[in-house]
Amino acid sequence: MDLQYLVQDQVDEDFCDSLPSTQIKKITDTSLNVEKGFLFVAIKGEKTDGHSFIHDAIKKGAAAIIGEEDITDLPVPYIKMENSRKALGAISKKFYQDPSKDKTVIGITGTNGKTTTSYLLRHLLESNGISCSLFGTIKNIINGIESDTCNTTPSILKLNELLHQSNDQVVILEVSSHGLSQHRLEGIEFDYSLFTNLSHDHLNYHGTMERYFKTKSKLFYKMKEAGLAIINIDDSWGSKLVDELRQNEIGVYTIGQSTNADLHIEGINSSTLKVCENGTSFEIDSNMPGLHNLYNASMAYATALQFNIKKENILSALLTFEGVPGRFNIYKHQNDATVVIDYAHTANAIMHCLKAAKDYGAEKIIHVFGFRGGSDTDKRGDMLQISSENSDQFILTLDDLNDVSQDEMINTLEKLNETVGSTQGIIIPDRTEAIKQALKITGARDWVVITGKGHETYQQTYSLPTESDLETIEFLISQSVDLK
Repeated sequence: MDLQYLVQDQVDEDFCDSLPSTQIKKITDTSLNVEKGFLFVAIKGEKTDGHSFIHDAIKKGAAAIIGEEDITDLPVPYIKMENSRKALGAISKKFYQDPSKDKTVIGITGTNGKTTTSYLLRHLLESNGISCSLFGTIKNIINGIESDTCNTTPSILKLNELLHQSNDQVVILEVSSHGLSQHRLEGIEFDYSLFTNLSHDHLNYHGTMERYFKTKSKLFYKMKEAGLAIINIDDSWGSKLVDELRQNEIGVYTIGQSTNADLHIEGINSSTLKVCENGTSFEIDSNMPGLHNLYNASMAYATALQFNIKKENILSALLTFEGVPGRFNIYKHQNDATVVIDYAHTANAIMHCLKAAKDYGAEKIIHVFGFRGGSDTDKRGDMLQISSENSDQFILTLDDLNDVSQDEMINTLEKLNETVGSTQGIIIPDRTEAIKQALKITGARDWVVITGKGHETYQQTYSLPTESDLETIEFLISQSVDLK
């Protein structure tokens, strides 16, 4: 594809005309991937600056370079852009021939519930004959084929490439605040945008809840003219978002306990929501424990309804949903105890997990969790407080250390435990040993709730020969004689 065509909407017309005719074989923002005929886009990241690798890219055969700095005397065309990330969105959209234009695109954002809601929605649509691609935290699914993912929201370059590969009718995207702030959705237009909730998370990145909310809100201004926002107004931030969108004449469908909600929640119990829509009352059952999953189910239901699927078919499909890896996955111990593995890593998510266990009859709750090194430290006290209030015993352990030393994190755990002043908390740094201890002290009808990692593999090596919470549980249950 010709370079002039790719950048003509991004630069001055005279400058564009002055560019030599240059054929671009492919686009990349990673110098390691450069081959002959590639366009290399230099992006300033948090840890590395792509401008430092421009000469390496040229040596590897880059046919042209895009960047933000004033650079001259390069042997290949150089195009300076105000924002390389934004330019990458527009250029990759052109290169892959606007790959989302013939698809229905759904974006799901919020602090908690994005993954579960996206999987639920894909299940509802595919159960009713509508093929779906899904891009999210756990994996990407395109044309029924699964592949690993690095980020909740891929780079815009990768996203356009994946969309180009997709033959599916619908695309469901988990939309992270990082993805929005880093222009990873530049040029994508959404038919439906969903807001699940907002609670304390990522403030080490965004600074304040207001900025976090503003970043999340950007999704709803990327919708097509006839796009529809589907929003949980029982969350105060969701209610605020509705007011803003209506002022901007953006279509909104609301879910909540307010009688003004489009899907009015009339009653709640541990397994179902009684709702009313257009004067008709009925029940929504998520087939997954917990109030949070009932809200996720209602979000998925409301979205599937926009595809003219019969209500009865949506509700019956909800009952056949088999769950999401690492999201309130339940396992039974031989002693009749219940073990839950969940990705919950905010105070709000932990509260819902522990309350779900209590609602389902847990006589005693043992909570195993930790904190990620280098992540939002301000939420840790709230997480610990919620655990101490809603569990009978909590065991603090290690999560991903990232760039923090193990000794430093253990010291943090000790200080936090002292702050709460609880007598039911202990610290076992080795995550596998912490889980083992939890199973040792559990009895019939007790629940062990392990949060923080969910589907993810361990970054550290522990005493047991396992690489995830699931592997640890399976190993310990198979070796149950050693737990006595």
